[in-house]
Amino acid sequence: MADDEDDYMSDAFLNQIPDVRPGVPMVKSAKEAMRKESLQKEKNIKNRQKSYKEQEQESREAALQNSIGTNNKGFTLLQKMGYKAGQGLGKEGAGRVEPVPLNIKTDRGGIGMEEQKKRKAQEELQNYRKKVQMKQQVEKKSMEDFRVRKRTEREERQTLIDLNKSQRACEQLDTQKGVTVPRDSWYWPEVLKDEEAELEEEDTSDSSEDEDELTPSDKLQFLTSYLRGVHSYCIWCGTAYNDEGDLKSNCPGDTAADHDD
Repeated sequence: MADDEDDYMSDAFLNQIPDVRPGVPMVKSAKEAMRKESLQKEKNIKNRQKSYKEQEQESREAALQNSIGTNNKGFTLLQKMGYKAGQGLGKEGAGRVEPVPLNIKTDRGGIGMEEQKKRKAQEELQNYRKKVQMKQQVEKKSMEDFRVRKRTEREERQTLIDLNKSQRACEQLDTQKGVTVPRDSWYWPEVLKDEEAELEEEDTSDSSEDEDELTPSDKLQFLTSYLRGVHSYCIWCGTAYNDEGDLKSNCPGDTAADHDD
């Protein structure tokens, strides 16, 4: 290599090359643009003419920052009556110390409009609470009615089960004693025989009316009373006792509720 030729790998040659990394000039130009924009905004704010409302607010705030001077006529009259700066109003000095604050009205509503809005809002709130309370009462009543209805259905279903059990027990116990015809048609669960049906046809009107008037609960009461009195039998105990005394001594009672315990 000739002596007059530059060494392209030397540090001296590399330092002479300008920095041409991609993105560097763009970042610098963006920062410069943002700085100019910020300066322009500050300049516009300073040169902008304030509105009358802004000027009024600034003058009011500046005046409120300063206490009343001795050149104020009202303050002079108070001093003549013995008032001193920082002292409360009144003979005992227990009155107001600070001036009455200013409440600047900014809306276009008339005097008393705020009170009317508050009163209307309170009325709407009360009406809403009443509606919520009525809804809760209706839901509570509906739930109670549902529970009562379900309890009634369950009791009626259990009554039919106990009635059917009593009818089958009555038929069995009557048959063991040689009884061939039940005391009443519904005392036994089976369909009436032909000869019993013939006897029933003679007096169908009275018997059908009496049977229709009895509810399953009434039938259960009559039938259990018959079983206890005639056969000394309790359907809830499932036991045929020796006699009436044995029944009263060992049976809890003549209803299903007596046997729940």
